[in-house]
Amino acid sequence: MNDRVTSSEAERGRIEAFRERFTAIEREVGKVIVGHHAVLRKVLAAFFAGGHVLLEGVPGLGKTLIVRSVSTALGLSFKRIQFTPDLMPSDIIGAQILTEEKAEREFRFRPGPIFAHIVLADEVNRASPKTQSAVLEAMEERQVTAYGETYPLLDPFFVLATQNPIELEGTYPLPEAQLDRFLFKLLVESPNAAELNEILERTTTEHRPEVNVIFVGDSGQGTIAEMRRLVRQVLIAAPLQEYVVALIAATTPNGRGSIPAVRTYVRFGPGPRAAQAVVLGAKVNALLDGRAHASFEDIGDVVLPALRHRLILNFQAEAENVTEDGLLGEVLRSLRRP
Repeated sequence: MNDRVTSSEAERGRIEAFRERFTAIEREVGKVIVGHHAVLRKVLAAFFAGGHVLLEGVPGLGKTLIVRSVSTALGLSFKRIQFTPDLMPSDIIGAQILTEEKAEREFRFRPGPIFAHIVLADEVNRASPKTQSAVLEAMEERQVTAYGETYPLLDPFFVLATQNPIELEGTYPLPEAQLDRFLFKLLVESPNAAELNEILERTTTEHRPEVNVIFVGDSGQGTIAEMRRLVRQVLIAAPLQEYVVALIAATTPNGRGSIPAVRTYVRFGPGPRAAQAVVLGAKVNALLDGRAHASFEDIGDVVLPALRHRLILNFQAEAENVTEDGLLGEVLRSLRRP
């Protein structure tokens, strides 16, 4: 009995430590980011769940600043890749250069900016599809292959991509395979009047707040690894897991339980990675609420960011102004709560 009590107390201590560290990161980043609290929380949730994030919004909303501030607070290396139409895959992965040492010449691999803990793929949909695909292996396998050699990436490895709305001129839609590799797709909205006033106060005066490092050195990376392990240890009841399975089936045109709207407007539905994203996001939510088990509300909170980019709509949906979020709302209302 004493061992059971001690184990329970230790578990509560780990969960509380997770919450405190997570909140500390939010507080530090909040010094320079005005608003976007929900976006920031989901970015951090994806990081500790081991996934990647796609941020969508018009230029100038602070998407790049969010990424840079998060990397500073986490104490991790950071690289930015500005995606442009003339960007080549070697500009991302790296290239072989000819070196001369002791009168001998040889080719050596010079790593590209993908070799960092946190990589910002800025305006990723401005590059050609060939260049966009260069990060596919890195995002999924945590490694890159160049000139016949395989190079492991740093651990942790987190890609946070930003993109402008597809309807803006000079953009290329991301291929479905790459979209599926993002755990969440988050929409960054324009600030309201109060937030815009606060932005002006912080950015047009002499005082410039700075983000402090929360995790320092190797011990900090060890703490991050422990927090990521804790996410995986959160329990999810069988009925809730079955609900997630039913949700994925209901958003697939030929899936069991799909509603007429899905069969009419959806060309391709989400796959297994979508179910993993929902479950992992729900587990992070549970820890932030001080629990070691996921709830129905935890799942509902992450359905939109986990699935909106995995619904590929057809031309009829575009013609009738049907949106992914609207369809997902209909699906959620059609499913019976476990």
